[in-house]
Amino acid sequence: MKKTVLAFGELLWDILPTDTILGGAVCNFVYRVNSLGDRGLLVSRLGRDELGKEAFDRVSSLGLDTRYLQWDDHNPTGTVQVTFDQDNNPDFVIIPDVAYDYIEITDQLREAASNANCLCFGTLSQRADKTRQTLRHLLEMTDNCLKLLDINLRKDCYSLETVTYSLEKADILKLNEDELYEIAEMLDITGSDALGLCEDIIEKWSLKCCVVTLSEKGAFALSRKGERVYVPGYKIELTDSVGAGDAFTAGFAYCVLRDQPLAEACEFGNILGALVSTTKGATAPISQDEIESFKGREIERISDPNFDQMSSN
Repeated sequence: MKKTVLAFGELLWDILPTDTILGGAVCNFVYRVNSLGDRGLLVSRLGRDELGKEAFDRVSSLGLDTRYLQWDDHNPTGTVQVTFDQDNNPDFVIIPDVAYDYIEITDQLREAASNANCLCFGTLSQRADKTRQTLRHLLEMTDNCLKLLDINLRKDCYSLETVTYSLEKADILKLNEDELYEIAEMLDITGSDALGLCEDIIEKWSLKCCVVTLSEKGAFALSRKGERVYVPGYKIELTDSVGAGDAFTAGFAYCVLRDQPLAEACEFGNILGALVSTTKGATAPISQDEIESFKGREIERISDPNFDQMSSN
């Protein structure tokens, strides 16, 4: 049965020295949710400027539902200024006081949230009071909805208060290894290793599970029931890793919403992330046939020895 997944947050443009690219985790995530056959709904806000109109057209061209994209007459469409140092390491300046900082609660949005099977959210959209209050309203009214926190820590765009509140409301926490250690330090959690940190976070905030991506080395997950799963990564020819983490989240959520085992959820997320990494851009089409073909191939795995003992394979 088709599931409804509401994704709340930032729709923005990455302004690079040589290009301007539509970004925002929620857009990438919703695109993948839809590609798997579920109903992904993107909740964000655009300025009535050229970038806003172009973003709306681009979202429409991807086949996404635009009913929950709001228009802002006073604030510009979100942008991120991206620069690179002499070693090609990027630096990001996420421009404040933009349209997605002013997402409003509406009756239409309330209805969508009340009918959703899953609400996916992060921390960037909580940096400003207006959008933060709208998200909190939705989180408070969706008792029977799976709440997936894809934490996506961004420089100068999160706080102890927003991280703590998000953990209190979440059922599932998804993050990468760097973010795990960052929030552990922020929250004064002192587990002996990554697994210990996850166990403490699950216990303290009563999460159903915590899943941690390890880049090319796969992902591991722990559940409140005591499950411990690790799936190694796939050795692929990397084209572009943009959107791979969002694809993982979409695949993981797809399985969890169907009550599939934690190991299968991690593996499917891993497969989608790997496939996206072999394409150019975060929203390149990936068919079901391509997914099945990938599953059937003998592909070398890349494992992390720190987690091999809990491998599901």
